[in-house]
Amino acid sequence: MARTEETTPSTGRGTGPTMGAAMAVVDADGSVIAWTRAAQRLTGRPAAEAVGRPAAQMLAVPEYARKASAHADRGRSGDSWSGIVGLRRRDGSTVHAHLRACPLAGQGGRTQWLVTAVEATDAVTGPLSAAGVEALLSGTPIGIVVRDPALRCVWVNDALALQDGIPREKRLGRRLTEVLPGPETESAEAVMRQVLHTGTPMIDHAYRAWPATDGRQEHSFSTSFFRLEDAQGHTLGVCAMSVDVTDRQRARERLAMLSEAGTRIGTTLDVMRTGQELADLVVPRVADYVTVDLVDSVPRGEESLTRLGAPNRHIPAFRRAGVASIHEGTPESLWARGDPVFVPTSSPFTDVLTSGRSHLEPVLDTSLGTWLDRDRERLDKIREHRMHSMMIVPIHARGAVLGVAVFVRMDDSAPFEADDLGFAEELVARAALSLDNARRYVRERTASLALQRNLLPRHLTGGAAVEVASRYLPSDTHDGVGGDWFDVIPLSGARVALVVGDVVGHGINAAAAMGRLRAAVHTLANLDLPPDELLAHLDDTIWRLADEAADIHGHATTEAGATCLYAVYDPVTRCCAMARAGHPPPVVISAQGRVTIPDLPSGLPLGVGQASFEAVELELPEGSVLALYTDGLVERRDEDIEAGMHRLGTLLAQPDRPLEELCSAVLDTLPTKALLDDATLLLARTRSLSPAQVACWNLPDEPAAVAHARALATARLTEWGLERVADTTELIVSELVTNAIRHGAAPITLRLIRHHVLVCEVTDASDTVPRLRHARVTDEGGRGLFLVSQMSSRRGTRYSPAGKTVWAEQEIDATRI
Repeated sequence: MARTEETTPSTGRGTGPTMGAAMAVVDADGSVIAWTRAAQRLTGRPAAEAVGRPAAQMLAVPEYARKASAHADRGRSGDSWSGIVGLRRRDGSTVHAHLRACPLAGQGGRTQWLVTAVEATDAVTGPLSAAGVEALLSGTPIGIVVRDPALRCVWVNDALALQDGIPREKRLGRRLTEVLPGPETESAEAVMRQVLHTGTPMIDHAYRAWPATDGRQEHSFSTSFFRLEDAQGHTLGVCAMSVDVTDRQRARERLAMLSEAGTRIGTTLDVMRTGQELADLVVPRVADYVTVDLVDSVPRGEESLTRLGAPNRHIPAFRRAGVASIHEGTPESLWARGDPVFVPTSSPFTDVLTSGRSHLEPVLDTSLGTWLDRDRERLDKIREHRMHSMMIVPIHARGAVLGVAVFVRMDDSAPFEADDLGFAEELVARAALSLDNARRYVRERTASLALQRNLLPRHLTGGAAVEVASRYLPSDTHDGVGGDWFDVIPLSGARVALVVGDVVGHGINAAAAMGRLRAAVHTLANLDLPPDELLAHLDDTIWRLADEAADIHGHATTEAGATCLYAVYDPVTRCCAMARAGHPPPVVISAQGRVTIPDLPSGLPLGVGQASFEAVELELPEGSVLALYTDGLVERRDEDIEAGMHRLGTLLAQPDRPLEELCSAVLDTLPTKALLDDATLLLARTRSLSPAQVACWNLPDEPAAVAHARALATARLTEWGLERVADTTELIVSELVTNAIRHGAAPITLRLIRHHVLVCEVTDASDTVPRLRHARVTDEGGRGLFLVSQMSSRRGTRYSPAGKTVWAEQEIDATRI
């Protein structure tokens, strides 16, 4: 005997079944007119056997039919019925099912029934099972609607009305697009037509709507559609089941947005650009209007002036880094990007800055007596654009406040809630890391550029020896910092030293290494060493630095492996002596445009082994161009470096063209893509001193030669029009010649050179080092070199294989030369 547990008729409209239920439609006369596959699985009866038969014949007990008829009479008033009944399967067995019948508005005003059945288990057949089933079906959040082939609504449950806010009376007999017009509902109707045409169910179709009960908040729904058919397979309509998945969809969208933030925020190491990227990402998906204001010191790479939890309320200067709005041109903003921003001293902004906690104001208070009374311009903008909800989130990283991000909603947008604030804080936290990285990069880059600017020569001058021009292009054009360097160093006797070097790598370490090498070259150049000896001493210096670095850090210095070319040009003799340490050879262009590359021994790079260097002397007629460069200027992936050297020579074979133009012409031929290495070019056009600017005498090795030397010098100064420095020059000549006679060896030579300065040189065959002494008051001698140093602007000693030369320079009026 089948069991039944019946519930009283519901006075409400009820809710529909779940997706797994067997469903059938029963006509007013009790005949089955629609039968689903789920019903076939439950009873074992195919649609061909069920459709057209009385539904009562499928009940296991005849008295169920009488009760069903009685409930059908009451159902015409719109009530539904549910209970547990026994159904007769095709094989004669009985299956207990939770049965629910809901009235439908059929054609011609006839009442039809939508019957759903779910197989009952022993667990739900107790005394309370019927009430439990009724509560389950009545409280389900699934909205169900049945539509005819014209997509007009013929039945709907209450859950759907709660979801989208459309009452039953407005929905029945109408299509979805007639009740809720828009692209979302048009898409849903297109899906329903497809289901009606193909019979294939559509599961989890997503669409958005703004329910009348919550019109300012967008909701997301997941709807599944399946077709209803009769026994002959004719289409009766389509059933739709809908679930509100707003929270799930919002969580999914926010997770995707956080992932997107990782790729869209911080694409560059530009602080201001990163602030704008945050604003662009947030509008309009989170807020209608967003501003990102940074502490003014952040774009400069400096430390923030405000720390979290600071006891004072000192507010640093702010600058607008980002602004975005749903309105074109951001009319809500009082300040454009890059402008200073006013922060009221008593406002939610100061509370956020001093506490480090975000501020949420779901309903923005613009009444009298608020902080906006002291900020009328901001208040006018708030009222003009109907701003009604605001969040202020601090931007902080590693304990330092970098700025604040302000989120605003306007017009008909829903107010911010607590979960909106949490999501905004997560977005800002990710942006803060990018901002802090950019700030640190700006600080390090500024330090690197400042270091390089201080280490590279700011103004090159070749004096009377050469005319010079230079170019430097780092491979890292964004950072602008590399390890190449060049120099022009004035030497004694109107000579000049030309230097080009290349340190491996780029960045602050390469710049620091370049600075150390440049300082070492300057120090060694002041000793007037020949090129080969200077490179040998420089190599020893790098070896010592490498040993110190290995002891401290366990690795070699950056200087190891550096290359260098050092040349000394003498405008008196027109002789150029040069040596190189693993560096490309120079290119020489004669005054007639002929290009030569001297056969100069390469030597090993500095600091890589026990190296020896060999100097070569060249005679360079006046007007010759000497080109010194680094390999980044001539080296390319697709050709040998010698081809690049010849290409450089061809470009420079224009001796009459100004050096600055030649430098620019060479750099214009470089590839537009990133260079393999830093590129440096130093051009020097040689000059020469005329015989009239040089006077030279051989002196006998005897004391009487001192007076004769003074007379010769005075006479030549008179010819040059330099009588005003005759007395000082006589004293310098007297002291230098006396020292050579007393402490040196023959032959002794006196030479005067007039160019921008007056040079006095005394050469002898001895290599004895003259020493500057401070004589006591009782000493009769020892003051010679001390007096020379007091009366000259520079003085020194240089050595050669033939002996030494002691020299002194005096400043003269260059306009009289």
